[in-house]
Amino acid sequence: MSTTHEEGSHGELSRIGDVMPDTLQILPLTDRPFFPAQAMPLVFDQEPWLSTFEQLYEQDRKLVGLVLYDGDTPGRPDTRRFADSGTIVRIHKVARDGDHIQFLAEGLRRFRVDKWLRGTPPLSARVSYPEEPGEPRDDELRAWAMSIISTIKELVPLNPLYSEELKFYLNRFSPNDPSPLADFAAALTNASREELQQVLDTFPLLERMKRVLVLLRKELEVAQLQASIQKQVEGQVSEQQRKFFLREQLKAIQRELGIAKDDREADVERFTERLAECEVPAAARKRIDDELDKLRVLESGSPEYAVTRNYLDVISSLPWGRYTEDRLDLERARRVLDRDHAGLEDVKKRILEFLAVGALKGRVSGSIVLLVGPPGVGKTSIGRSIAEALGRKFYRFSLGGMRDEAEIKGHRRTYIGAMPGKVIEALRESGSSNPVIMLDELDKLGASFQGDPASALLEVLDPEQNSAFLDHYLDVRFDLSRVLFVCTANQLDTIPAPPLDRMEVIRLAGYITEEKVEIGRRHLWPRLLERSGIQRGQVRISRAALRHVIEGYAREAGVRNTEKQLATILRKLAVELVEGRSGTVHIGVDDIETYLGKPLFRDEVSIEGVGVVTGLAWTAMGGATLNVEATRVHRGRRGFRLTGQLGEVMQESANIAYSHVSSRLAEFGAPADYFEDSSIHLHVPEGATPKDGPSAGVTMAVALLGLALDRRIPRPLALTGELTLTGRVLAVGGIREKVIAARRRRIPELILPEANRRDFEELPEHIREGIKVHFAQRFEDVVKCVFGSPRQRKLKRSAQ
Repeated sequence: MSTTHEEGSHGELSRIGDVMPDTLQILPLTDRPFFPAQAMPLVFDQEPWLSTFEQLYEQDRKLVGLVLYDGDTPGRPDTRRFADSGTIVRIHKVARDGDHIQFLAEGLRRFRVDKWLRGTPPLSARVSYPEEPGEPRDDELRAWAMSIISTIKELVPLNPLYSEELKFYLNRFSPNDPSPLADFAAALTNASREELQQVLDTFPLLERMKRVLVLLRKELEVAQLQASIQKQVEGQVSEQQRKFFLREQLKAIQRELGIAKDDREADVERFTERLAECEVPAAARKRIDDELDKLRVLESGSPEYAVTRNYLDVISSLPWGRYTEDRLDLERARRVLDRDHAGLEDVKKRILEFLAVGALKGRVSGSIVLLVGPPGVGKTSIGRSIAEALGRKFYRFSLGGMRDEAEIKGHRRTYIGAMPGKVIEALRESGSSNPVIMLDELDKLGASFQGDPASALLEVLDPEQNSAFLDHYLDVRFDLSRVLFVCTANQLDTIPAPPLDRMEVIRLAGYITEEKVEIGRRHLWPRLLERSGIQRGQVRISRAALRHVIEGYAREAGVRNTEKQLATILRKLAVELVEGRSGTVHIGVDDIETYLGKPLFRDEVSIEGVGVVTGLAWTAMGGATLNVEATRVHRGRRGFRLTGQLGEVMQESANIAYSHVSSRLAEFGAPADYFEDSSIHLHVPEGATPKDGPSAGVTMAVALLGLALDRRIPRPLALTGELTLTGRVLAVGGIREKVIAARRRRIPELILPEANRRDFEELPEHIREGIKVHFAQRFEDVVKCVFGSPRQRKLKRSAQ
């Protein structure tokens, strides 16, 4: 319910020339100041301003001052935050509406606050009304007024609201009166409260008109820009609507003439044409026909229509019954493999054997090949070469970090945004039912609450199951039995046993330096020249320089870092060529440090001394050499200490070696009580690197025995093998990588377990060449190879 207090004599608009009071009640404004030329409704909260309105109602003239306040207006406003000037207004049609008071404010004249008489509601202040310097008939004022009127005329057509306010102004004032004209123009703009208050504070008329014209021109520019944007948008919308109506009319005409179909019929026809070219199994065909019948009766705008259409789009684009013919020419396959890869002769041999079986059968049946090796040895490129040799399509996707089994077997169609799995997607993109699909980074497959992708791979990789592979999205069987799957991994330890059991493992060890030089010369350097835009005749690199890059800057199992270093050289050469260097650039060994800086790797210095032995280790990055050091710290108390961040398996190997050597010291010609009163420290250098594995037992035992015998190893020698408590030497893995690591260190003599003789003899001749190998079944055989027989050791001690 609202109550209105109104006095008929004040319903008429007041005259500006009336006598104004010296003391005024004050109401605060927070958004923008009020101008004398304005008349507009205002709303105030009853609390705390009801008392002000009650006092105003007792007045005859109903005059109040409106002053801009900097901030909110709480119950006790700070008078220091009020502006210095305001506008005296007459209030009309006061009405209560809930917690608010509404009224119509009629601006009369600007005033200046001289002194605050009361600082709490109802606020009151003593005010003055300064004169406004400027003669209305002044030519300069008239010129400014005409500029303001001209700008208003430009502004009015851009916004209908301006014309309404202009009509109201003209009913109250003459357009020839510059003071209200300036105030009206300022009130039209959307300028900031600070800019508008500056206009209100400006009493000299000419200066005020200058300020107002600036604000008015800004308002005009914004309005014109807004109108331009609106016109562009309306034009685009109108054009789109016109095209839409024309298309709809065209469709209607075509349907009447029988020369066009609607979207639904077009979709059905397109899917049917695709399937007519395929050999779809009966069960899948029945499912597709059911979905086509459903599509025919659904409305094209319904959500179910979109789901069904997407499903038919996927299932009709699968290569049902389409196979590429295998090229089973072994000579061609050998040429492709030799062209793309230098070295890896044993791997190429395995691949050719695999293709030869397919040649005898007439086709290569679906198989699963697992390529295992360190990074950068060419696993992915071998997969591409296999596809090219067979003449099949190639598709690769990475399993690294995959945690959702739906990535393999798809999402069920009940989910929004459901999609088929990666395997079905590979068949769609390749357009063949027998492509070569590479599953990269198999050893980095994850698992989560969303499922186990490794288990989902079983149905894909198992030859007994993948002839009827069921993707959750398709929900029909698809034959994967003729797909050749090539998987890659850096190590076997993290691959689950069930998928691993279904794969044929081919190991790719690292390259030796000679192989890397050949790869760099035949493959990496020409490819990098092409990428950098440098002609072959502009730069040449010698074999010696290439070898220096490999041994000094990229000592790794693969060739990835070698490629990076060569790319760095070519980038710096490109700068020289662009800056004007002419002629052919010859890069020798001495030039490498100019481009790459000091070598990152130096020749490893062999550590010699009593109790120091070189072992061989395998890592995911390839083979490596590992020094083991043993020393006696003090005498008087038995002890055995291990350092070097050794894992649990390696610590057990060290304890077994210590126990075995301690129990047989006399037999090996050392003092039987050597360890009884000695504190022994065994250390594997580079303690910041974690180390673990079962192949260091023999190496540690030799280091401890050499310490007890007080003898150093007389020649460059490296060992590997696991030792049991009874002295048997057990087989270890990674023989190829370890032999390559020994060649890299130029160690000519090795001791390997007898059980690994076959692994060594299967290595290519160029890797075994120049290396003397001893095979040991028991620890006594190792001692004999390293230190000689007991009789020989006695003769040497006598000679010394």
